[in-house]
Amino acid sequence: MSNLIEKYANLLVNYCLAVEKGDQVYINASYLAEPLLLEVAKATYLAGGTPHFNIELNGLGDMLLEYGQEDQLTAVNPLKKLAFEQFDCYLNIRAPFTKGDGDKEPVDDEKYKLFQQSQSVLNKIYFDRIGSGSMRRCLCQYPTQAGADDARMTLSEYEHFVYQSCYLYDEDPKAKWLEVRATQQVYADRLDRADVVQYKGPNIDMTFSVKGRKWINSDGRANMPSGEVFSAPIEDSVNGWAYFSYPTIYMGKDVEGVRLEVKDGLITKWSAEKGQDILDKVFSVDGARRWGEVAVGTNMNIQRTSRNILFDEKIGGSIHMAVGQSYKQCGGKNESAVHWDMITDMKNGGEIIADGELIYKDGAFVI
Repeated sequence: MSNLIEKYANLLVNYCLAVEKGDQVYINASYLAEPLLLEVAKATYLAGGTPHFNIELNGLGDMLLEYGQEDQLTAVNPLKKLAFEQFDCYLNIRAPFTKGDGDKEPVDDEKYKLFQQSQSVLNKIYFDRIGSGSMRRCLCQYPTQAGADDARMTLSEYEHFVYQSCYLYDEDPKAKWLEVRATQQVYADRLDRADVVQYKGPNIDMTFSVKGRKWINSDGRANMPSGEVFSAPIEDSVNGWAYFSYPTIYMGKDVEGVRLEVKDGLITKWSAEKGQDILDKVFSVDGARRWGEVAVGTNMNIQRTSRNILFDEKIGGSIHMAVGQSYKQCGGKNESAVHWDMITDMKNGGEIIADGELIYKDGAFVI
């Protein structure tokens, strides 16, 4: 296990973030990730960078929404703001304490809205800097019992799932991710030439324009694991309907069977087989009823849901679309405190059609 943790840290520092001499690296995690944090610190020092840590405590994040007053709810963390403004790299290691940790339903809706609105300052800085490429970032997962519980696996099963998804069992994980980069660039280049794209299948019939928008080859640098290509649709061009067949957790609650109808970019109808109240709350947030992302998952090492979007959106043979905040590096313009990816299976009859040409069928590209 120690060898896997060392390989993981080296992959994060030397491939995902590509830390160089003089880089200032902001690292966020709970203390449960200590074994990985120590290896990340060592790898960062060896690469010539300087690591700075923000360590989360169990339950601390809930206290603000429970006890905070208006001035406290609207305060922006000046240390995080400084890091987002000035640091070269940001590594966010998820290591949850409890099931659905970090994404729980608020006890007070008004406090939640106030807090979300106040964080728009940080969101703007973050998306501006990753959009310009001036801050390299990576989101990853450290396997904890809570993560295993969310995924409905034993801890041992979940550890294997996480490390396999990152290709850490390969002799040279970095070389494997470079292969992924080359393969996916072919897909991104074809989609970059597209104007009108249609997702079509038993679960979806959605048409949108990506003319002039950039498709990103997500090759494990911004997310680990990764395995997707994604873009931002032209905001008022999305039309159709979708049934998102994969379950997820949002605000700490199960959400399943989401069906959305869209007209001229605006979500006009929404329903869920489970978690309708969560949908209603999310769609009350500014910008959340418009689309921020369209994407195709390609990681064939991920073939089951873990109820963790970091993994589930990469499922090979799936597509996902995100409501809310756009990625500016794609040319997206929608702004929101929400960015929620919703996923559906494409392996049984799913197609992607670009300007009338079939480029994807039954869960795989055919170009």
